[in-house]
Amino acid sequence: MKELAALEQQAAAAGFWKEPELAQQMLRRRRRLQEDHDLAESLRQKAGDLEVLVDWASQGEDVGDDLQAGLDALTSEVEAGEVKKMLGGEHDDKNAILTIHPGAGGTESQDWAEMLARAYLRWAERREFKAEIIEWQPGDEAGVKAATITVAGDFAYGLLLAEAGVHRLVRISPFDQASRRHTSFASVYVWPELPDDVDIEVDEKDLRIDTYRSSGAGGQHVNVTDSAVRITHLPTNIVVSCQNERSQHRNRDAAMKVLKAKLYDKKLQEQQAQLEAIGGEKKAIDFGSQIRNYVLHPYQMVKDLRTQMETGNVERVLDGDFDPFIKAYLMAKAGGQPSPE
Repeated sequence: MKELAALEQQAAAAGFWKEPELAQQMLRRRRRLQEDHDLAESLRQKAGDLEVLVDWASQGEDVGDDLQAGLDALTSEVEAGEVKKMLGGEHDDKNAILTIHPGAGGTESQDWAEMLARAYLRWAERREFKAEIIEWQPGDEAGVKAATITVAGDFAYGLLLAEAGVHRLVRISPFDQASRRHTSFASVYVWPELPDDVDIEVDEKDLRIDTYRSSGAGGQHVNVTDSAVRITHLPTNIVVSCQNERSQHRNRDAAMKVLKAKLYDKKLQEQQAQLEAIGGEKKAIDFGSQIRNYVLHPYQMVKDLRTQMETGNVERVLDGDFDPFIKAYLMAKAGGQPSPE
C-alpha cells in the first residue's frame, strides 16, 4: 500500500506529464497495484462470508446452496487472479491482433482455419471482450485463406499469446466423397496492439497501398464496398489488409496498426537473434511449433503438446473454451505444474 500511496501522490503532482513515457509507466504500475489490492480485499470478503456460512451450517442451518455458490465464486476469482499474476510481460495487458492462416491442404485447411477463427470469436464473446474482424479472405470453395481479428479486453494479448503456433485437426473430411480421414493444419499468429506513442517509424515511400472490393464472405462483419485496403511494406514484404470499415480512410488506419505491430515484432526478433549470436549459443525452444491436436475421428480429444493438457469435450473447445489450455500454458511457462483435466 505504501507504493500505491506514493504513486498516487506523484500522479497528482504538478509536472507529472513532463515525461509522458515515464508517466504512462507509473500509471500502469499504479493500476496493477490497485488491481492487486482490490483482488485481495475481494478474496478476504468472500472468505469471511464463507466462514459465516460454515458457522451457520454447523448450527444446523440449511445454507448448502449458498455455501456452494460462495465456494464457486471464490474458486473462480482465485483462478482468475492466478492467471493475471502470471501475465507480467511488457505488453501482456494490451489488446491483441490475431491472424490465422491455413496450412497446405487446400479446402480442408481453409475450412479448419475458419473453424479456428470462429472459435476465437466465441472465446472473446465468452470473456465479454470486443472482437472485430478486419480481414477475411474467403477460401476457394470453403473456409478462409486468411483472417485477422482484433480483440480488445484486459490482458487479451497475454492470454492469446498462449495460442500462437500450429494447430492440427484430424477428422473425416466433409469434402471427401469417400469419407476418408484427413489431417489439416492452421497457423495462429498473435501481436499486441501497440499504443500510438510506440516508436515505430514507417516511411510512406516504403509503402504500396492498393484498394479493392471486399467479397463480404465474413457475413455482417465485412462490408462489400470498394473501400478495402491492402498495404505492402516493400523493405520487408509484409502485407496487411483491412476490409471491415466502410471508410477507406478507417481501413487504412486499421491496416497501419497491424503493420506497425508486425514491424515491432520483427524488430524484437532481430534484437533477440543478435543477443543469441553475441552469447555464442542458441537458446532452447521450450515448446514446438505444433502446439495442439484436435482429433474428431476415430476418437474425440483435444491435447496440447506443450503441457499435456487434454479433454474429450472437443465441441466445447471449438465453441471457444480455450481457457483451460491457456492457464496450463501460463503455469508451465511460469514453472508451475498444470492440472490436466
